[in-house]
Amino acid sequence: MKDRYDDIDEYIKDLKAAIAENAQCADHYYHLGLALLSKRDFAGAEEALLEAVRHSPHLAEAYVQLGGICQLRGDLDGCLRYNEEAANCRAQYAIPYGNIAFVHLQRGEPDKAIKALDRALKWAPDFIQAKNAMATALYMKAQYAESEKLCREVIRQEPGFAPAWNNLALALFDQNRQKEAVEACDKAIELGFEVAPGFLEELAPFRA
Repeated sequence: MKDRYDDIDEYIKDLKAAIAENAQCADHYYHLGLALLSKRDFAGAEEALLEAVRHSPHLAEAYVQLGGICQLRGDLDGCLRYNEEAANCRAQYAIPYGNIAFVHLQRGEPDKAIKALDRALKWAPDFIQAKNAMATALYMKAQYAESEKLCREVIRQEPGFAPAWNNLALALFDQNRQKEAVEACDKAIELGFEVAPGFLEELAPFRA
């Protein structure tokens, strides 16, 4: 539907008109939520998405978007809760498992993250963000060689995926391969990744 519109405000206006005619249509609420998200109207988007799941309690995509809004405001509990609901709605939907893993990584719980990521990658073996998150979890467990291997797999799949280059730099550094770590870090920066200042300081003595 959105492809027919050049003006997002016109699109939103038409969605609201459609809702006025049929207030029971979850799909209209869902697309309204996405449109409002694109305008960074998070309160309006949240209200629309909540209406979507009220009218269609198994609309997994809406729960994922609600989880994303929670993540943006730093509500990890809400992010986890909504993504668990999405996973319950559709067991073979990889995205919520990736988001569940993100929460566990933020909380320093790599084992729980790995459990969720195993599910994500079972249903979507090429899910690049999940593979990179798995590399992060392995790094957190000090499994540096395994983390490096997975980072290189991600980079082969998508050479421009900057977070994988950053993770590779970390894994190499902790294997005492500092020169290689500098090269990987520089690639991450070149691709637009904001490397942690503390890590840049650790790398500084090993620059030519």
